[in-house]
Parts: sequence; structure tokens; C-alpha cells
Amino acid sequence: MNNKIILILIYLLITDSLVSEEFQKFGLFADKSPKPKQTEPSETQLPLKINSKSRIAYIGNTLLDRAQHFGHFEAFLHQRFPNKELTVRNFSWSADEIDLMPRPDNFASVDQHLLHHRTDIIFAAFGFNESFAGKEKIPEFKSRLQTFLQHTKTRSYNGKTGPKIILISPNRNQNVQGVRAADLNNQRISSYTDAMREVAESERVGFVDVFKTEYPTGSTFNGVHLNEKGYRSFARALFNGTFGESPEPLNENIRTMVIEKNRQFFRRYRPLNTFYYTGGRKGRYGYLDFLPAMRNFELMAENRDHSIWAIAKGEKNDLSIDDSTVPRMPETAQSRGGNKWMKSSEELESFTIDPRFEVNCFASEEEFPDIACPIQIRWDSKGRLWVACSTTYPHVYPGQEPKDKIVILEDTDGNGKADKSTVWADDLHIPLSFEFGNGGVFVSEEPDFSFLKDTNGDGKADLRLRTLTGFGCEDSHHALHDFVWTPDGDLIFRDSIFLNSQIETAYGPIRVKNSGWYSYRPKTQRLTTFGSYPNTNPWGVTFDKWGHHVASHPIFASTFHATNPPYPNQHPRPSGMQAYSGTCGQEFIDWKTFPDDMQGGFVKVRYKPTNRVEYHQWIDKGDHMEEKYVSDIIFSKNLSFIPVDIKFGPRGALYICDWYNPIKGHAQYSLRDDRRDKHSGRIWRITTKNHKLNEPAKIDGETISNLLDNLKRQEYRIRYWTKRELRERDPEKVKMGLDEWIKKLKKENINFRHHQLEALWTYRSIGKHNTDLLTELLNCEIPQARAAATRQLRYLSPELGKNAPKLLMKS
Repeated sequence: MNNKIILILIYLLITDSLVSEEFQKFGLFADKSPKPKQTEPSETQLPLKINSKSRIAYIGNTLLDRAQHFGHFEAFLHQRFPNKELTVRNFSWSADEIDLMPRPDNFASVDQHLLHHRTDIIFAAFGFNESFAGKEKIPEFKSRLQTFLQHTKTRSYNGKTGPKIILISPNRNQNVQGVRAADLNNQRISSYTDAMREVAESERVGFVDVFKTEYPTGSTFNGVHLNEKGYRSFARALFNGTFGESPEPLNENIRTMVIEKNRQFFRRYRPLNTFYYTGGRKGRYGYLDFLPAMRNFELMAENRDHSIWAIAKGEKNDLSIDDSTVPRMPETAQSRGGNKWMKSSEELESFTIDPRFEVNCFASEEEFPDIACPIQIRWDSKGRLWVACSTTYPHVYPGQEPKDKIVILEDTDGNGKADKSTVWADDLHIPLSFEFGNGGVFVSEEPDFSFLKDTNGDGKADLRLRTLTGFGCEDSHHALHDFVWTPDGDLIFRDSIFLNSQIETAYGPIRVKNSGWYSYRPKTQRLTTFGSYPNTNPWGVTFDKWGHHVASHPIFASTFHATNPPYPNQHPRPSGMQAYSGTCGQEFIDWKTFPDDMQGGFVKVRYKPTNRVEYHQWIDKGDHMEEKYVSDIIFSKNLSFIPVDIKFGPRGALYICDWYNPIKGHAQYSLRDDRRDKHSGRIWRITTKNHKLNEPAKIDGETISNLLDNLKRQEYRIRYWTKRELRERDPEKVKMGLDEWIKKLKKENINFRHHQLEALWTYRSIGKHNTDLLTELLNCEIPQARAAATRQLRYLSPELGKNAPKLLMKS
């Protein structure tokens, strides 16, 4: 090693050390950050008296976590005390309990965050999630709450005294369509609210009962969680309970600025990719990627505090923000070379293609700049290709706002190339996956499971609802993904390694650690979880003809269709089973547009260790299914080709979503490496030589009778799209049509039992059932049909009564 290289290395080491020291104070780590000292307990009396420049913190569950998006109560505070320059920060977390607060690895505790904030006053919302333990656990709950309060009120977070504490009860639940949350929960919540009041009185802390508040009809979207109308009522009740007076009419400019401040602080408190900030991969990039950003987000939150105070004092009444105090982010190191970037025409030439096929570029960033960084593709009932794109990935940095998109591509002249592009949504946050349903689109937006809809028919999403929140974000490419409808109408999805997810629902909290599947039933808004075990990079999901769940980790995912053991335990790893990372999707070949010898197998896309589109056989092993690699349809020597999704189109061509990027990976490169491509994206189209494409099946606007006939089609995708359409129709009319349709099925047809099975799945998809059909399939001669019917027994056992166990044994 020559002297010049040695000097360069010494310089880099010194520079890194200085940078680390400069930003170290902005890192909050469980193992290193200071903890508050013990002090004499403070007594909290209501009405609350607030000192000038008090620093206020929210902690607790989803009631306060979701409040950050509405800002009513904090806006009331600033209006009532305009000259006191209050600083409010939200440290709550979905589904938190008094002593159960799962966090990313080495993430600072609530105590440590409260100390960093120099907290004077704490508003704490608990009791809802704890209540699902039942009334018999109330004595234990009171003991837990007492322990929590005795600890918290004797901690000197502000460096001087113990904090004032205002304990907040759960809100009253409501009955809404599909979710009778009031009937399910209110009696139990009332008992827990009484217990909270007793403990608060004995511990001499404040208590506000927002459960007794009569919320207007329509104050929740799922019976439990408040919407804008609900939070307005909640804020008024909390203000009145805290200060003994009603708030003045709301200044919307203050509220808007509060929401903006909350948005920036959330990115400081709960940034994406925390496994690279606090966890096992923090290292060198963790410091340069995160700590300067933490500094800047803190400054941006403070700048918004100043705007809030100025509006509250009447010094201004606009939404201007002065961020001139926010410094530039430092440069990051480039530890290794990137892959070669090519134009789409050059990339096509780099493919080695199976001679039976032709490949053309359906769309690229050259014609359609909006499809930069495509992640997922889906076909709608009109034969249009929807593409989810993320230039925000791997996460947002100070001064940025997420501008990710869902783009609709159309081939209006049928020549195999897109010629029309429409942006349907353009302010998304890393949409790793999406799927159509309920007249709109369900979208992954870390940490949220969102629902978007175009309500006025102008071709743009104008409604956005955070349907569920609390999904893990410790590694943004492992977060919520693989949205797919099961054959019988559940929307399933998953997350992956390093992640801690905890989601509050009307039926109780759902918690998953280090990977798991979720099943969501939109009509009842019920979320369940299953199949949890540690696995990495598990992308790609579909179902075979007989309803077997096919994924990547494991391949035969039906094996793991078991509810999870008590949190935080997991199932054992799939020892001896095929399970791989590095792939992103599978699509079964059941289209006549592909060669005969490939029928029944599937195509898989792989992004590591090689980049290719593979053909596999799907082999019945008796008690399970296995894949067998056969050959490549596309092999690329250009590692910037990163196939991330695969779908057959309406005419039987196969489409590959190419997240084309010379930089791949989290641990290998800085998350802020400016070589990360933010403009490229390609969709490739594969067709078979000398094979004609099909005419598209008619789905959009078709009669129920014609749609039901589509269930006889051999192509899985056509049946999938058809059932998705049927779920949008009147379920009573669909049931009537289905009842008649099954009567007309011909027993001599070789696919008779499969047609019956599709009918059975469709019944459940629309929330109906047919026990006679189930019983017939459970006793039929086709083992695959019997097995699929057996899996439906779990839903219809009450209707079958004493016969259910007998049918189970016989099947």
C-alpha cells in the first residue's frame, strides 16, 4: 500500500470521526442515550395550570397517534395560551399498552424520548388495548397502571421536577356498517375507564374521561378510530376536561401548521429504516444517513413551532415557514461502484432471450417519465395497467415530501406498446404494493395500510383513508407488501424481517415481530395474522388452480396457514422446505398464448444473485407442492435490470415490471447515495412466437351472468379479475345468479368440480355461503377439490353444526 492511499484512508477515518461527533447528540439509542433521574413525585390538579414555554408530550395508543393528522387539541392549546409558546411533541404509537411498547431494535425508550424533549406535561392515552384482556383482568390492569404512573411521575424529564400527567380514557366506540364496535367493546371499555379513574385519583394525577362524551354519528370510520369529525369532538372534550372551560372556535391556520409540524417531527421520531439508524446495520451509513437528518427534522419542527406561535399571537395569519436555519445535509461516501446504466433499447440488447419468445418494451421512462422507479403492477377490469412508482424510496429526507405515484398505462391501438399515461395519485409514500377493492385501491404506505378512491369520477384519487396503521418500517423494502386477493375473497399481505408491527383494531390489537402474513376482510374490517417466522426479502405471491398459496418464503405457503402463537413467539422456520429470498413474483402459465410444454408451470422473476425471468415446473408431492427450475426466459448480464413484479395481461402477454437502477441494496450503499436512479423505469412485454394473443375477456360493465361464466375460464387471472369485479356488485344479486349458475353446471365436464369450487369461493367472497355445495365438495372424488373445500370448513362450521367434525374426518 503506497503512502498516498494510506493518507487518504487516515483522512477518511478522521473525517468520519468528526462527523460522528458533530451529529452524535441527535442520535437516540436505547443502549447509549441518557435516562431521566428520579425525583419527588408531582401532583397534577385539574383544571390544569400551564407555565410559559411548557414542553408537552403525548404518549399512549392509537387515539393520540392518529391525532397527529388532525391537530385539533393542540390548536386549541395554542389559541388559549398564545403568549406561552408551548412546544408539543407526539411520542404515541399505535396499539401501545402501559407496559407493552414494541419498538425497533435499540430504539430509545419513551423515557429517553421524554427526557430528550425536556418534558413538563404528559398526556397519556391507554386502556383500549388493555381492555381486550377482559373484565377479569381489571385488577391486574390497575396494578400495571399504578406501577406505570408511580414510575413516570417520579422522573425528572425536564431536569427539575416530575411531570404533570393527564391520563385519557379510551373514546366511546360506535356501531358502523360491518363492525358493531359499540356492542363489542363499550361495556368492557366503560369498566376499564372506571378503573383508570380510580388509579388516577389514588396516584394524584389528572384524568379526563372522554368515553362519556357523546360523539356525533359518523365520528369513526371503523367504529373505533376517529375521523376529522370525531377528533374535533374529542379535542373539545379533552380541553374541557383538562381546563374546565370550552375552547374558542378553531383557527384553521393554526391547525394546519400543527399538522405540518407533526409531519416533520414524525420523520424525526419514527423514521423509516430504523434498523440502519438504531439497529444492527447502523454503522457508518447509519450516522451519515440519519443523524444529520434527525438534526434537520428537529430544526424544521422548531421552525414550525415559531410559525404556530406567530399565528396564535396574531403576528401573522399565513402559512409561511422560515427554514433558513436548516443546514445542508453532508455528502455521503460511495463505498463501491454501481452497475451500468443503459437506455431501454440497449438494455433489451443485453437480454439473452429464450428463442421461443419475443420481448419488447411496453413502456419506459423515455416516453412516460411518470413511471420512474416502478414497484408493482396490476391490471384493472378495463384492461389498463396500473403501476405503483416510488422515487421517495428508500425514505424521505429533510426538505423533501413524498411524491410517489400510481400511474395508469394504456395501449389504445393494441400494438403491444403503451401510448397513453395518466397519473391517478401523486402524493403517495413508498407504495410497495396495491390492489383494487371496495371501489378504490388499497395501498401500502409505511406505516399505514391506506385506502384511496376517486369519488367524483375525474380519474384522480381524491379520498384517502388510513385504514390501518402501525405496520413496521425498520427496513422500508421489507415493509407491507404482496397484496393479493385469496380465491375466496380475503385481502392478504405480509411484512418481513427486522420489523415490529402492532395494529389497533375493533377486535383487539394485532402484533407481529420479524415477519408475518396478514388477512384483511374489508366488509368487517377484521385483521388477522398467520404464518409468522423470520424470513428475508419474501416478495411474490399468487395462488394455483386449487387455491394453494404460493409465495417465495416458503414456496408452498399453504403450509404456514396457521394462526400465530402468542406474541412475540413465532412458528419455527420451514426446515426442509423450499424457501428463497431474491425473487419478486410468480405467475402460473395457463394461457394458450404460451407453449404447451409450459402449461401448469409458472414464471418467476429474480433479482439476485442473478437477474432473470425463470420458468419452473409445479410438482405435486402428495402432501405438498414443489417447484423445479427448468430454464430462463430472460437472462440479463446488466445487473441494473431488477424485475420486481410479473403479471399476465388481458390478452395473454406476460408483463415484467423493471425497477431499473444501477444501485441496489440497503446495506451495500448509503441510503442517500446520489447515484440511486430516480428517473428510470421499464415495463417489458413477453409474447410467444407464432402464437396469437387472445381477445380480452369482458369484465367491466358485464352482466352478472356473463361474469359468472368467466369462472369457467382456464386462465387464473381472468377468474381473479372476475371475482374482484363480482365483489363490487350487489351481493344479493350475485348470490341469486350464483345459485342458478351452479344448477346449470354439467357433471360430465372434466372441470365440473373446479367450477363448483370457484362457486364456493365466490359465495364467501360476497359474504354468503352454500353449505350444500360445501358438503358435496367435501365428499367428492377429486382430492384437490376436497382439500380446498376442507379449508372452507373453518368459516362454515357453525352452520354445519355437529356434522362439521364428521365432514372434516371424511374429507
